[in-house]
Amino acid sequence: MEVSKIGRISAAAAVAAAGVAAAVGGVAVLFREEGKAAKAHVGHRLGDRGPDADTVYCAAWGNPLRLAVAGDSVADSLGATTAEATLGANLARALAEHAHRAVELRTIAVVGARTEGLPAQVNSLPEGFLPDITVIIVGGNDLTGHVPLAGSIRALQDAIALLRGLGSEVVVGTVPDFDTLPSLPQPLREFGGQMSRRLAGAQFKAAAAAGAHPVLLGRAVRQIFLSDPRDMFSVDGFHPSSMGYRSASLALVPAVLAAYDGGLPRPGAVAVPPLRPGTD
Repeated sequence: MEVSKIGRISAAAAVAAAGVAAAVGGVAVLFREEGKAAKAHVGHRLGDRGPDADTVYCAAWGNPLRLAVAGDSVADSLGATTAEATLGANLARALAEHAHRAVELRTIAVVGARTEGLPAQVNSLPEGFLPDITVIIVGGNDLTGHVPLAGSIRALQDAIALLRGLGSEVVVGTVPDFDTLPSLPQPLREFGGQMSRRLAGAQFKAAAAAGAHPVLLGRAVRQIFLSDPRDMFSVDGFHPSSMGYRSASLALVPAVLAAYDGGLPRPGAVAVPPLRPGTD
């Protein structure tokens, strides 16, 4: 092969490699800086709290169950427009109707929280409020904050153990799928999707092994969020809209009802098949 041709091939390979390296580096920079960007950009648009939905649902039925929702901005329903549209409110109503009992909701989620912050959220519960069921959605800020996978999973296991020690059943909605985010450009969206699915799979396995009720939330709502992003996402393109939270709650309801009914996760139900070949 001619030297000039070899040189052209080598140069092309170098350019391609540099492009891949830049893309990977861009993801790392994005995930390290997104927290600050979200606070400066998203925060101004959506505020720093979701609507306050904490109350007693179906109070006339009495004998209230206690439901807590912990985690990050998705758990706090940032982007929902009304209290009735929040994740917590949807879950509380569904649980009340299933149990034919009142449900007292406490949302202890914190916008921007990482998994390591869950114990502090549990400790923030009012004195005497011991949740019967706790729903956790967390992990997005672990990704954007570059938290090592092992540390994130260990923190989740510790939080589940803490809650179960308090007598609470635990439902874990895994981290949403980042490649559905319309505000994230390619190729960062695809890389983000791979990272989020890796974390979600690890969360699912760890939660099931710890005796919680895991739900692959990103997988459950993926198609509707991809097919209808205008209605499913709020104005920032990161957080769900009221309709998006409704869809997420529908995905979580079966696990919440199973937790109430006393159904324990099957010991063998921890395998997580790939969402798409080669992407997990």
